[in-house]
Amino acid sequence: MEQKMEIYEDLRQILEKAASVQAALALIEWDNETLAPKKAGEQTAKTAGALSGIYYDIMTGPSMDKALKQWKECGEDNEDARKADGTFWSIDEIASRMCCETEKERRLLSCVPREEYEEFTKMTNAGGRIWAEARKKKDFSAFAPELERIIEYKKKLASYRRKDGESLYDAMLDEFEENFPEEKLDEFFGTIREELVPFLEEIRTKGRKIDGSFLYGDYPEEKQEKLARMMAEYIGFDFERGVMAVSEHPFTTSFHNKDVRITTHYDQWLDHSLFSVIHEGGHALYELGIDDRLTRTILGQGASMAMHESQSRFMENIIGRSQAFWEPLYGKVQELFPDQLGKITLEHFIEGINQVQPGLIRINADELTYSLHIMVRYDLEKGLMNGKIRVSDLENEWADRYEAYLGLRPKTADQGVLQDIHWSQGSFGYFPSYALGSAFAAQIYEKMKESMDVDGLLKAGQIHKLTEYLREHIHRYGRMKDSLTLIRDTTGEDFSPRYYIRYLKEKYGRLYL
Repeated sequence: MEQKMEIYEDLRQILEKAASVQAALALIEWDNETLAPKKAGEQTAKTAGALSGIYYDIMTGPSMDKALKQWKECGEDNEDARKADGTFWSIDEIASRMCCETEKERRLLSCVPREEYEEFTKMTNAGGRIWAEARKKKDFSAFAPELERIIEYKKKLASYRRKDGESLYDAMLDEFEENFPEEKLDEFFGTIREELVPFLEEIRTKGRKIDGSFLYGDYPEEKQEKLARMMAEYIGFDFERGVMAVSEHPFTTSFHNKDVRITTHYDQWLDHSLFSVIHEGGHALYELGIDDRLTRTILGQGASMAMHESQSRFMENIIGRSQAFWEPLYGKVQELFPDQLGKITLEHFIEGINQVQPGLIRINADELTYSLHIMVRYDLEKGLMNGKIRVSDLENEWADRYEAYLGLRPKTADQGVLQDIHWSQGSFGYFPSYALGSAFAAQIYEKMKESMDVDGLLKAGQIHKLTEYLREHIHRYGRMKDSLTLIRDTTGEDFSPRYYIRYLKEKYGRLYL
């Protein structure tokens, strides 16, 4: 047993070293989006490239080879005592899962030449800066050449990584969510299109009118910031282990479970920042809730991007847009904005924040139309990767699909193809995670309601009870389980989109029809 512990500690130390390099890369990304000076980009990209090379060497090098081989030779004996409910993981369980996830990562890395991996990191680090400048100028042509380079490089990396029978896009999708190739996603989005597009049309043509215009106006930034901090703290974000800042595109960065950072963005729409904070706070709670034994290793992160999105969209929409959530809070919001909200009743406020109004901007989309925004991006990503869509046509292709799906056509690039940062970072295959995450969240919510009075707890201001449930069933596991296993173990059944469809139809049917 002593020898086994020594091997385990060797493996963990190597993984912690790799995690330290990833934390440095994440810090660079955080800095780029928040405080870094404009002229730092080129040199900082070189630093990011060099760090990615170090990470590559750690994960594919001889020390890792030796540690993995030695652990396999030890064999599993499960000598560690565990509680009857299985809440304690043995060293064998943790190390075996570490080896499994490490070998996956090594496969993804080792099939790519080191210099190309490093070059891609430099490229995408610079890409975010180029995208931000182009977005500010509303000029897609300023970003298009860089996007073309990123896509071609991404295709090359995917060609190294794809398994037999996989498309290039399947290989990219697998980086963010295993077990959901194009075939399954086509079926998933087909169900959403079949069920929700007619339902949306029914609401448009037959639904009652809801007025959410009070959410737009003179909402001073300093008061919005105060509200943002209040909301982050209320849902459980720990400012002794986290930071909140401002960025062009809200996001969450985690270095480990004692340092998780979120951002938001302020404008004249009160709900934009408000719900971005609740959304990013959901991501942060996931990272903060990961077990100490897993943090700073390959297991110390969310199970997948879709599972991560399930936690953020659960908090933002299922909880954050419910009347029960706001009953103990709304009076405090009115005190912050007496002129804007003093005469707006709680009932009117709830209707306003749930208003279905097709728009152009994904991050500001209402809950019902959100997945249509994702379908646009899914269609375009597939087309870009199979060669049916060229970058030079992308702006018009984007506009055509928005007109077809949402009845709107962007007039400027910042409202269209330049609105998201993801492609500048090379994150092709990420977007479907948002829709899958929404569906995961609805299924988890259905099961949660069986074991607790969700609305009653929210009305009593006891949101921490819900967070404890999520920590127990989802957060603490990190990557000890994959997303489909988490869904099955939490809900007692395999993933099904029917809960998502039912949730949306019941909620918005009551509100509008």
